[in-house]
Amino acid sequence: MKSGKEWVIHTLGPSGTNCEMAAQHWMKENHSSGRVVLHKTLEEAQAATLEDQENAVLLGCVVYPDLHNIVFQHLQEFELMECFVVPTLEMVLAGHKTKVSIEDRFICHPAPKSLLPKGAKHIELATSNAEAAKLCALHQADFCITTLPSALENGLTVVQRFGAVRMGFSVHKKTLQEDK
Repeated sequence: MKSGKEWVIHTLGPSGTNCEMAAQHWMKENHSSGRVVLHKTLEEAQAATLEDQENAVLLGCVVYPDLHNIVFQHLQEFELMECFVVPTLEMVLAGHKTKVSIEDRFICHPAPKSLLPKGAKHIELATSNAEAAKLCALHQADFCITTLPSALENGLTVVQRFGAVRMGFSVHKKTLQEDK
């Protein structure tokens, strides 16, 4: 579906998220050019998409905890344009040490929280996997669930590899008046 259109894709940041990777993949596979704009949350990305020009879209991961609210609270403003499946970046448990204890401090995005060691007692939530790695690097946690590129970029030691996960991503466009 090469369109030649310049797309602006609003999605979850910071750099290194699976959403950023999926946005680049979508643009490469379906469209000729554009740019990816990263936001702290998908809710912020959704708001920016509505304020942006006609060719702006929101790209979300189907396991994002509040994607249902973004969709159903904005039915008059947004519509699903398409969905696609692509493997995520490799997911890992990484941190400052090589031995993990349930007493350690962990940080992760809510979506992959079940990848944390069973019985983990001290869990803080981050806005994205990439943000979890940044906060862990700042010693706000001993370990994090993140992507391999984010772990390496932040100088963290990988202690467990979960591999890439086949994941769904959704692309939402603004509903134009003539679409109604």
